[in-house]
Amino acid sequence: MQAVQQEIAQALKVQPPFADAAALEQEVARRVAFIKDCLANARLKTLVLGISGGVDSLTAALLAQRAITELRSETGDKAYTFIAVRLPYQVQHDEHDAQACLAVIKPDEVHTVDIAPAVKALAAEVEELKHGSPTLVDFVVGNVKARTRMVAQYTLAGARAGLVIGTDHAAEAVMGFFTKFGDGACDLTPLAGLVKNQVRAIARHFGAPESLVEKVPTADLEDLEPGKPDEAAHGVTYQEIDAFLQGQPVRQEAFDIIVATYRKTQHKREQPYAP
Repeated sequence: MQAVQQEIAQALKVQPPFADAAALEQEVARRVAFIKDCLANARLKTLVLGISGGVDSLTAALLAQRAITELRSETGDKAYTFIAVRLPYQVQHDEHDAQACLAVIKPDEVHTVDIAPAVKALAAEVEELKHGSPTLVDFVVGNVKARTRMVAQYTLAGARAGLVIGTDHAAEAVMGFFTKFGDGACDLTPLAGLVKNQVRAIARHFGAPESLVEKVPTADLEDLEPGKPDEAAHGVTYQEIDAFLQGQPVRQEAFDIIVATYRKTQHKREQPYAP
């Protein structure tokens, strides 16, 4: 079991647990520097990130805003900007959490794009969706929502000459828990290699309230099951996923689910197939 865990952890570049507060701060500084390097290499000055109300986008945004603030201070160039984007589908049921995240982040700019008109218009043009089962339609349209959110972010980034930040981390990557070419599409992933409890620890380190740090994670893409917890979809808990990735013992059922899901979703973590 441990050999398989180690193989997967290495493939996802999982970071070791934070030994102490100093190690956590060092990791924060490393990831902030990574964001700054990405902008420098692209010769751009703007970052764009969708804020969902969950801890992943909250943590990525806190890192991004720190990077932008440091760049403005270091260069004296006020053009460096972090744009937080709200991307609700009509009215989001946990909008209060999204607004609480924005209050913690204090982004340079906040934009809001309601994706509902675009999602509904696209779905209405696909004949197969008019005759599919409610479950199938709900699943397919859920992925359309994720992809439309990324289209909106890239539209804004294109208009402002910026980079789009993704929120994927190791605990999501191992489960393939992202929409291919949706929230899985981005220019940089500053949370890569972190497990869920490390993402939470960084948010807590920035002073985020526990109500946001420990909020139950949900992709919230399905109308038939709004707010469905990630862990209900996984069949295992994030605590078990984190333990698996960090080489700790997990129950056999959890091990089997994680390994099977990792292998089944390998296509999501690779470039498109080519001859």
